Amino acid sequence: DWQYSGIASRLSKNMPVPRGKVTGGTSSINGQVFLRPIPEDFARWVELGNDRWGFEECLPYMLKIETDLDYGGDFHGQEGPIVVKRHDLETLTNEQLAFYKACKYQGYTENLDHNLPDAEGVGPYPLNNPGGIRFSTALGYLTQSRHRLNLTIKPNCVTKKILFDGNTANGVEVISGGETFRIDGREIILSAGAIATPQILMLSGIGPKESLSRLDIDVVSDLPGVGKNLRDHPDIRMTWQPDATFKKPDQKIGPQKVALRYTSEGSPYRNDMIMVMRFSHDLGESGALMISVGLYLAESTGKISLQSKDICIQPLLNYNLLSQEYDLQRLREGVRLADQIVRSPSFDGMVASRIAPQENVINNNDLLDKWMLENVQTMHHISGTCKMGPRSDRQAVVNQYGSVYGINKLRIADTSIMPDCPRANTNVAAMLIGEKISEFIKTA
Repeated sequence: DWQYSGIASRLSKNMPVPRGKVTGGTSSINGQVFLRPIPEDFARWVELGNDRWGFEECLPYMLKIETDLDYGGDFHGQEGPIVVKRHDLETLTNEQLAFYKACKYQGYTENLDHNLPDAEGVGPYPLNNPGGIRFSTALGYLTQSRHRLNLTIKPNCVTKKILFDGNTANGVEVISGGETFRIDGREIILSAGAIATPQILMLSGIGPKESLSRLDIDVVSDLPGVGKNLRDHPDIRMTWQPDATFKKPDQKIGPQKVALRYTSEGSPYRNDMIMVMRFSHDLGESGALMISVGLYLAESTGKISLQSKDICIQPLLNYNLLSQEYDLQRLREGVRLADQIVRSPSFDGMVASRIAPQENVINNNDLLDKWMLENVQTMHHISGTCKMGPRSDRQAVVNQYGSVYGINKLRIADTSIMPDCPRANTNVAAMLIGEKISEFIKTA
């Protein structure tokens, strides 16, 4: 884990931002939720000038990634490197089953397959964790490729910067074992994630001219969008004191098994909200029932900026979550809906009282906004910091083929290029981008 930290909002303190410092990247440490972006996400990307990223163009690559053990047909892959499975409803813990029943009681539809294009409602999460085995990209992709003579996997290396001949990328400077050395390449593919990719670009002289000059970094290409447009899913965690008779789940950290995806009232964005129920053993002696209320399509944006020329000193991460009123409004509604769900009959005998937010807070917009701004967290789906778009977009860093503007032989292949954060965990989206950019390279 790189053990980053960041500022979530204008009223919050530092929050941990874990990122995978291991082969397979964050797919080796994440929650293993294998949820696809919805068709409307791809339509937004196309509207922003990326016509090679529509749903019909991307679906074959999403099918190529997976082996779905539950479903087949036109919308599920059967021969991919990442194995996908959902928990049976019979395996839900008491609080998860109560949540599932309560969502249906409140009028939400049952949804047994969240990866169908029109899916919404409550049902089991798809997970790349069949039988408790984490199918990271290291296991799924690299295991079958390690024998290739044209592939070298070099561990314990940190990329300091990209090297250039004029405006053509031709290598990288790397630190390993206390030594610095150069690796040459015909084309450089940067796939360091939505935090480290803009950091490496800026340390290499690609980014906002004013910011680079302040650190005496020679400017190779003035691209003001590098590090801007930081997108993520704001997450608020509500907690309840369990009744003394409540039977806690055995696991210290229960797996995410079931989720509600829905559209907030009057929203133009379908499935812009998500809720997940779990039990936390770490809150108090008796633990706590917890619902994560997530905003799946936020309008607020943040930024990443350098604080040092040293690659080993993390950049500043200002998420700026809930800076837009519409984000606050939808999350307020979500918090109150979660409270209503827990008041459903299926929770009878499970809940003693609500811990947070308190009663005087949840019923007052101003107090609730303050509580949310103080307690909001990231869902760890950071995206958008090297935005994909046409050259006419001043914030765009790469074209739709992943090529960095103003630089030859340099591409980006990670979630930093997404114009915004899709209405899904970014696990599938990251692999999709790898597949798509690989195809663009092969056909160039």
